[in-house]
Amino acid sequence: MSLIRPFAGLRPIPTQAAEVIAPPYDVLNSEEARQRAQGRPWSFLHISKPEIDLPPDTDPYSELVYAKGAENLQKMINTGILKQDTQPYYYLYGLTMGNHKQIGLVAVANVNDYDSNRIRKHEWTRPEKEDDRVRQIDALNAQTGPVFLAYQHHPVIDNLVEQWVLHQPPIVNVTAADGIVHTLWLVDDSNTMDIITTTFDSMACLYIADGHHRSAAASRVAALRRANHPQPTGTGEEAYNYFLAVIFPDDQLQILDYNRVVQDLNGLTVEEFLAQVNQAFEISLSNQAIKPQHSGEFGLFLKRQWYRLIIRANRISSQDPVACLEVSLLTDHLLTPILGITDLRRDKRIDFVGGIRGLSELEKRVNSGEMAVAFSLYPTSLQALMAVADAGQVMPPKSTWFEPKLADGLVSHLL
Repeated sequence: MSLIRPFAGLRPIPTQAAEVIAPPYDVLNSEEARQRAQGRPWSFLHISKPEIDLPPDTDPYSELVYAKGAENLQKMINTGILKQDTQPYYYLYGLTMGNHKQIGLVAVANVNDYDSNRIRKHEWTRPEKEDDRVRQIDALNAQTGPVFLAYQHHPVIDNLVEQWVLHQPPIVNVTAADGIVHTLWLVDDSNTMDIITTTFDSMACLYIADGHHRSAAASRVAALRRANHPQPTGTGEEAYNYFLAVIFPDDQLQILDYNRVVQDLNGLTVEEFLAQVNQAFEISLSNQAIKPQHSGEFGLFLKRQWYRLIIRANRISSQDPVACLEVSLLTDHLLTPILGITDLRRDKRIDFVGGIRGLSELEKRVNSGEMAVAFSLYPTSLQALMAVADAGQVMPPKSTWFEPKLADGLVSHLL
C-alpha cells in the first residue's frame, strides 16, 4: 500500500464550481453558514453544515443533520452538479491570497501510515469533534473535508508541479467571496502519476498541518469497516483505507500569528501586573501596535496602551521543542504564573484571535471592555511544528493559523 495514491474525485462541473465551493465546515457557525448559503442552493454548506436546512433549534449533532447531509449530497450528484471522474487521477490545487501563492497535490493518503505515525500529528483531538466527523463520513459514505498535509519540499515534485501548471490549463479557476483564488488542475498522465506516487513513497513522513479531527475520524471509520469486512474479504486497497488530503511543500506554506485575549488581570492592578511581567520580560512602551518581528518578542495591549515585551534570555533554558514555542513561552512565563490560566482548552477567561483579523481586533476586544488585556505573538514556524511532530509531542492549543484555507467541495472522496 502506497503512502498516497490517485483517486476518482467527486467534483463540481466547472460551470458550477464557483457556486459550490464553500469555507471549511469548522470556520463558520450554523447561523453564519445559513446566511452564507442563502439563495445558493448548490453551496457545499448544504452538505458540510446541513443543519442550515433544518429548523434553527436543531441540534447540529442530531441524526437528522447527518441524514440531511447525505440527502443533499445525493441530490447534487443526481442533478449533475457534482460528478465523479471515471478513473483515478491526482489533482493540483492552487491557492492565491494577495501576493501569496501555494500549490498542493490532491490525493488520498494511507490510513495505515496515519496509524503508524508516518503521517505525523502535533495536536490532541477532542472526542466530541472526532465523533462528529466519524458520523458525518459514515452517513455520507464520503470524505468531503480534505486534511491539510505538508511535506519537506522535494526537487522532483517541485519541478513536476511547476511544469504541469505551466503547460496545462486549469479545469477550475474561481475567486471566492473572501478574494481567495482557488485553481484546480487535473493530472491525468499515467507516467506523471507514477512518478508522484513513487517519489512520495520515498519520503520518510508527511505532517498534518490542519485536520487532526478529520484524519482521526477517517482512521476510525476505516477500522470499523475493516471489522465488518475482515480479511480475506478485504484487500487493504478499499477506498475507506485512505483519506482525502491536499499536500503542500513546506516552503510554500504561510502560518499567521495566533493571538490571545484575557478577560481580567487575575485580581492584580495594572501596576502590579506589569511589575510581575517585568520579571520575565523586558518591557518598553510603544506608540503603535506591536506585530512581533522575531522569536521572543511579544506585544501587550492594556488600557489603550501597547507595550513591547522581550523575554529575558535566562527564561529560555529548555531545548524541548514544545517549551521553545512562542505560545509556550507566553503561557509558561505569563499566562499561567501571573494570570492563573492553567488550561488553555477549558479556561473561559481566555480567547484566541487568528492573525487574519489583524491587531485592530485585539484593540477592539480590549477597548470594548470585553477583555482586559491582549497579546500579539510571532507566528509558529513550520519547522517548529515539524520538530514537535518528529519528537512525538503535542503543541499547545491554538498554536498555528494557516492561511489561506482550503475550500470544501472542490474535490471529495467517495468511499
